[in-house]
Amino acid sequence: MSKKNYAGIPDKYSRIDDAKVVLIPVPYDGTSSWQKGADKGPEAFLEASENMELYDIETKSEVYRKGIYLAPAVTEDSSPEKMVDTVYKTVKNYIKQEKFVTIFGGEHSVSIGTIRAFNESFEDLTVVQIDAHADLRPEYEGSACNHACALHEASKNSNLVQVGIRSMDVSEVDHMDENQVYFAHNLYEDWQDDAIGQMTPNVFITIDLDAFDPSIMPSTGTPEPGGLFWYETLEFLKMMFKKKNVVGFDIVELCPNENEKSSDFLAAKLYYKMLSYKFKYQNYNEEDEDE
Repeated sequence: MSKKNYAGIPDKYSRIDDAKVVLIPVPYDGTSSWQKGADKGPEAFLEASENMELYDIETKSEVYRKGIYLAPAVTEDSSPEKMVDTVYKTVKNYIKQEKFVTIFGGEHSVSIGTIRAFNESFEDLTVVQIDAHADLRPEYEGSACNHACALHEASKNSNLVQVGIRSMDVSEVDHMDENQVYFAHNLYEDWQDDAIGQMTPNVFITIDLDAFDPSIMPSTGTPEPGGLFWYETLEFLKMMFKKKNVVGFDIVELCPNENEKSSDFLAAKLYYKMLSYKFKYQNYNEEDEDE
């Protein structure tokens, strides 16, 4: 990956010493089992971000002024286990620097190391998984660090709330707390307050982009019909940022298509929108902004 500032922001907003946010790209696609290409996701996301307006209408803010440091990409790919360990160590390092740490994958296996680092760093953590797939297998294709196992460790070591699930293997039922799963076919009901009520004060959000309906997000490795739409997802995210301490998040599974750029742009807008919510509703201070 070529090193550049996130979204083409001025250098003064991209330095590690001053930035409140760290963005770690992880261009890894070592275990995906259908369409390959998630390793190209971070580059496509960054390219789309450069073409995005940086004023957020809803929050009336320019969150990039808080400082967003684009970290060197994690490129370890010799094995899924080594990749997970490298992601874990990298994320832990930036958390210790008291940054708001965000990650853009790559396939969902990168979240194993990310969640491990956050779970060790924040007490009583809830992991909110927004995803089409349960990802609860203990092992798949000979590895516990497979994309199909992305949330298994979190299901055992943290409070896991799953949203948008609409595809899973029967073996995953044994590892699922169905009282904390909001299946896609039930999301027409009043569910958001119930989900928020099951979360502890500290929340980490992991978003697999295949959670979205393929009509608005076709460029993923495993698109599933019947997914979430843009504004209902933003409503849920905004509720979390208002009511909980969101300590970090990741976005994974963008599988870019040269002939379909809207998915790249959705991912870019989603990332920026989540940062805008973070600093608007949790520790946003207008006086910090460089006018």
